[in-house]
Amino acid sequence: MRVFISVDLEGMPYVVIPGHLTLKGALYDEARKIATRISLIAIDELHNNGADEIVVADSHGPMVNLLVDDIPEYVELIRGYPRPTSMVAGAEGCDGGLFLGYHSKAGTTKSAFDHTYSGLSVHRVEINRVEVSEFLLNGYYLGDLKVPVILVAGDYQLLEDDVKKYAPWTETVALKRSLGRGSAGSFGLGRIEKELRAGVKRAMTNLKEHRASSLVADRPVRMRVAFQSTYFADAAELLPMVKRTDGRTIEFTAANMTEAYRVFELLCLASSGVDAIKKDQT
Repeated sequence: MRVFISVDLEGMPYVVIPGHLTLKGALYDEARKIATRISLIAIDELHNNGADEIVVADSHGPMVNLLVDDIPEYVELIRGYPRPTSMVAGAEGCDGGLFLGYHSKAGTTKSAFDHTYSGLSVHRVEINRVEVSEFLLNGYYLGDLKVPVILVAGDYQLLEDDVKKYAPWTETVALKRSLGRGSAGSFGLGRIEKELRAGVKRAMTNLKEHRASSLVADRPVRMRVAFQSTYFADAAELLPMVKRTDGRTIEFTAANMTEAYRVFELLCLASSGVDAIKKDQT
């Protein structure tokens, strides 16, 4: 059995300040160790329950966060960015998917590091008129591949707002409970490990017994993106398939989620380029 894992940082336990999240951050090494330990727990429990191949997509920021020394030989680790389909690269051909360290969508009240895909450029994302988190965005892509999301571990608010609403078959494990954008509480790693192992075991049972479903977006896929700046919408509008609906908002239609995801990723990369240009001009 082949299982996919996407690993983010903002929903990891104890990760609460910007210094946890960047390559030069004061507490980045601490965050890397936490994310690696959480990932290795999930990997080990998946293997104990029948996953003989595991693909792990390192999916935060520059996507080189996980420490590689203890990665088992049956794991393929995908690192680096940019890459096709970003946070879900490598999910093709997998039987089930897990999301670790996931967080709430942009604008969520009292939720650590709330954002959707790119805090720099994106204010809001809708798919078929539903506002999405990274969980839904990535889950819909896995649905295109007929890969069910069997477990999400991360911020409690994401689990309550999105996972239980849109994918009630999915096992959930709260790694933190946010008190605000820059604060959260988490239990000791011993307790977290027990809860995560139990959740992974249940998730694998659900998968084997065909109780897990795929998240499927209606086709064609209509995506609307509200950017943080009109600069970014200016760049996005250059793409012929994109329609601008107001100063910061664009929309486009794609044949499926795979196509929609790639266009969205391109628009975010374009926004990063525009941001770099404007910084050079200051």
